[in-house]
Amino acid sequence: MPKNHARKKALANLKVELGIKHADAISLLDHPNDNERETLAEYLETYVDINTYKEAVDYLRREQNDPRNQIMCRDCGWTYGMVCPECAKGCGCEYECTGWRHEEMRAATGDYDEDDDPNACPECGAGGGGDPYGECCCYEDEEDQAA
Repeated sequence: MPKNHARKKALANLKVELGIKHADAISLLDHPNDNERETLAEYLETYVDINTYKEAVDYLRREQNDPRNQIMCRDCGWTYGMVCPECAKGCGCEYECTGWRHEEMRAATGDYDEDDDPNACPECGAGGGGDPYGECCCYEDEEDQAA
């Protein structure tokens, strides 16, 4: 008896939280994959144009089948939709790349160092920190020797 009571309570909570019908709440609660169930609930809660369990499952399958969402690199987990056009490897394993995609992903994942300045010389830091006129002297010796 307590098991049925808990199920009824869970169904009622889903209907209220997600604003779905009873049949959709049953289908969501009985979905076989736990990770997918959480994703489906998120879709139902977040997207205003997804109102039923079937619509949420259809959207999830489209997302899973989209080639941009296929994993490109097993080491860093980047997908083909995240590929960096500015570096040779094209994925998150390339830490030296200062391309826009890497900067975007570092900011999104919290791996962003506020002290990094894309305008500064990587060796001496000249030209960064709000002073665009700072002069870098790192390569002057090489230029003098070449002349």
